[in-house]
Amino acid sequence: MSDPSLIRAQFDIRRPGFGMQPRLELPGRGVTALFGHSGSGKTTLLRAIAGLERHPGGYLEVNGETWQDEARQLFVPTHRRALGYVFQEASLFAHLSVRGNLDFARRRAGAADGGRVMAHAVDLLGIGHLLERRSGELSGGERQRVAIARALLTQPRLLLMDEPLASLDVKRKQEVLPYLERIHAELDIPMLYVSHSAEEVARLADHVVLLDGGQVLASGPAADTLARLDLSLALADDAGVLVDGVAIAYDAHYALLAMQAAGGTMYVAHAALPAGARLRLRILARDVSLALSAPPDSSIQNQLPATVAAIWPADTAAHVVVKLDAGGTPLLARITRRARDQLCLEIGTLVWAQVKAVALLSLREET
Repeated sequence: MSDPSLIRAQFDIRRPGFGMQPRLELPGRGVTALFGHSGSGKTTLLRAIAGLERHPGGYLEVNGETWQDEARQLFVPTHRRALGYVFQEASLFAHLSVRGNLDFARRRAGAADGGRVMAHAVDLLGIGHLLERRSGELSGGERQRVAIARALLTQPRLLLMDEPLASLDVKRKQEVLPYLERIHAELDIPMLYVSHSAEEVARLADHVVLLDGGQVLASGPAADTLARLDLSLALADDAGVLVDGVAIAYDAHYALLAMQAAGGTMYVAHAALPAGARLRLRILARDVSLALSAPPDSSIQNQLPATVAAIWPADTAAHVVVKLDAGGTPLLARITRRARDQLCLEIGTLVWAQVKAVALLSLREET
């Protein structure tokens, strides 16, 4: 029986020197990140889901609607699938203004309320002031925002994004990311987001599929998957965990926001938020230090009691990664092997995890 809240995908993809046989059951809402290095199969999988490639034995069901079932010789072509696709390059029509590009997409969608949908997309992506510009007059970030708005005008049941920020510099990426977060917060459209950036995945994803060489190494909730020591995600220098909490107070004098998480109160260098606002943070393993007792005199404001849950070798010979349980909040600490031995750390050791307030990166705000 079809499940109206799941995406089920199964393919048998074979090419010279490469093959993958993914069997996935993904949430039918929120953002699922397809994450892995170049050549891991992320874009290949996305193209199969879009129907741009047809493979034997394929099956695809999106929230109760079957788009492919080769056992029944069923294959819905791409143009008949209710999906929006955003590529690495915006590929806007150069001879049309932004408004013209959006009007073209709106007319192709043919929805009766296309004008309302277009107005909402323009507002959502903050491109109202760009409508009369030609695509050649836009920055890279502006072009991608227009491309995303254009995809939304198809009123998709599934939004596919193939590394939409890959061609942008750091400044332009930071320009576009808040708009992707806004889409996630305001629209009930499941999104499959291809990326090789751990920061983008941590910032946007609810669910993560980790791919390597065509193999699905893991598929699960983002917070759990990013903290798994048996995966390379947790062992690299940019490894980190996601921590959700609630804003409880703001100290205007010090410009610090107090946040309540499962492990205790943490202070974040962040603008004021109303009490009760939900906040998602990414805490990098390299920004967590450990002590056997609470340091009485320290500049580090966040000190959480924790228990060592696991210790694994890192991706360098000098380091290990320590997984901690801080009152139900998983943390990772990347420390030297020498420090591990000096502290005599082992599973069950009680420690104090220290995290600088400036190292807490705010990722997602929800009210």
